[in-house]
Amino acid sequence: MLFRIVCEYYLRLEQTTKRLEMIAIMAELLKKIMEDLGAEGIEKIVYLTQGKLYPDWTGKPEIGIAEKMAASAVARALGVGVNRVLALVHEEGDIGSACEKLLSKKRQKPLLETPLTLISVYDSLVKNAATQGTGSTDLKIRSLAGLLTVATPIEARYLLRTITSNLRLGIADMSVLDALAEAFAGGKENRPSIERAYNLTSDLGYIARILAIDGLAGIEKITVTLGKPIRMMAAQKLSTPAEIIEKLEGQCFAEWKIDGERMQIHKRKKDVTIFSRRLEQITEAYPDIVSLVQRHLKAENCIVEGECVAIDTSEPNKMLPFQVLMRRRRKYGIEEMVEEIPAALFLFDCLYIDGEDLTQLPYTARRSRLEEIVKSGDRFNLVPAFPTPTAKAIDKIFREAIEKGCEGIIAKSSGSNSIYRAGGRSWLWVKLKESYQAQAIGPVDLVVVGALWGRGRRAKMYGSLLAAVLDEETERLKTVCKVGTGFSDEELEQLQSRFKPYVLPSMDPLVDSKIEANVWFKPALVFQVFGDEITRSPIHTCAYDIITPNEGLAIRFPRFDGTWRPDKSWREATTVNQIITLYKEQTRVQT
Repeated sequence: MLFRIVCEYYLRLEQTTKRLEMIAIMAELLKKIMEDLGAEGIEKIVYLTQGKLYPDWTGKPEIGIAEKMAASAVARALGVGVNRVLALVHEEGDIGSACEKLLSKKRQKPLLETPLTLISVYDSLVKNAATQGTGSTDLKIRSLAGLLTVATPIEARYLLRTITSNLRLGIADMSVLDALAEAFAGGKENRPSIERAYNLTSDLGYIARILAIDGLAGIEKITVTLGKPIRMMAAQKLSTPAEIIEKLEGQCFAEWKIDGERMQIHKRKKDVTIFSRRLEQITEAYPDIVSLVQRHLKAENCIVEGECVAIDTSEPNKMLPFQVLMRRRRKYGIEEMVEEIPAALFLFDCLYIDGEDLTQLPYTARRSRLEEIVKSGDRFNLVPAFPTPTAKAIDKIFREAIEKGCEGIIAKSSGSNSIYRAGGRSWLWVKLKESYQAQAIGPVDLVVVGALWGRGRRAKMYGSLLAAVLDEETERLKTVCKVGTGFSDEELEQLQSRFKPYVLPSMDPLVDSKIEANVWFKPALVFQVFGDEITRSPIHTCAYDIITPNEGLAIRFPRFDGTWRPDKSWREATTVNQIITLYKEQTRVQT
């Protein structure tokens, strides 16, 4: 399969915003690759379309070259000055388009020149990513320049966008799952089985390969695999104990909600791997947690989940805020940080023990199995959990949790259907925080998609950030407010440097906005926001045309609460449906 053909499909994807059309185009590409290359090609095209070479959790070197380095490769390949390339990038707003334009003016290539193929491009990118050490920068530039010397203009466009992590096709993982179902499973009605397999393995390329070879029968054999992170289950939100009791029909336990970093821990004998909420390997940042797991988890092989929290040893293991723990997330000086910021681990779920998948068991059975394998000790315990059949019982546990320095509680269904819904946000788990009980809206986790320049004292700085929520059905980010308050002067000055790696020449295809930002960002950074209420808005796209015609929903008087959430991706942001629920609840209370 020529890489040029792949790029022609990419161009078709880029030229449409219609999700069904994207799915059809992707399904057509998958079928063609299966015919030409077989399952090996399917796996590679899925990873590349995700903008990567491997799943995030592998820890293997990934593509990702800075724009200036890419410009040097373009200059070397085409025999032009770097400044000319950078000037054209500024003019075009995108290095891929800039190189495409330069190549289109170049003389015709020799007929005998070996064309690029999907496999050769993927293998070259793997080799490039793995190049490390002294002189690696020059080697990477030479390698990329070698690809560009034989690339067609359209190939250069998508090759450079791929390596600079700016592919911008507008197609996300759930749409790829739909395309796989269309291509190899008889239609989207069979997507739930494929999605469950993906949720259990967090490896879209692997799922695509199995489906292409063995069909649905192969997919249905996939189960929890030690070493492959399970996509984490998420909770919904309610604001009173009475609402929780009604939603969970009085069958629930209340667990303390600890203000830490959620971890999924895989233990194979003495080997321990820690995955973050975003399913990235973070094992090296927590050698003390690895040691605790080795000493206190009795199962030889298991997968457990818990909260890691920073503690103050000067006061009987006082729990410190999340932002303190985030200082542990670094590549260097790890041992010093272990001493400076000691951590404790509180486990709350068990998903696998010695070959047995526990995700389909009810909450009480999983909790019982967890208790069996944990040897409690200093800095290693279970999250406290209490049966709460009444609203009064929930309120009592909630108050005790707050007094102990927790954010609140998570009420978990203990009914017969209380399975672990991997990758889903379910009403089986419901969060109750102290902030939810106030009249204000929030905290909500919003994705920053753009910025507007400030005026007056904020001139030459970002005056406000355009924020969005996730529409789970369309996989688009819908704007819900502009946030300009809650930032300190120091934070305002740092916003441009914080967002510099994510600046885009135009609105990302995943974003749906009626507001024209001065600067657009790749959806990457999530922050917490409070507001006074949810109002109808003609200019924001959240829930547009759902509540009232020609109007969406917006957060009124939004303000940043000082918390960035590096542990969350845009896929874990507050959803459109959650904003709708808040609006309806607010309307009910007001009437």
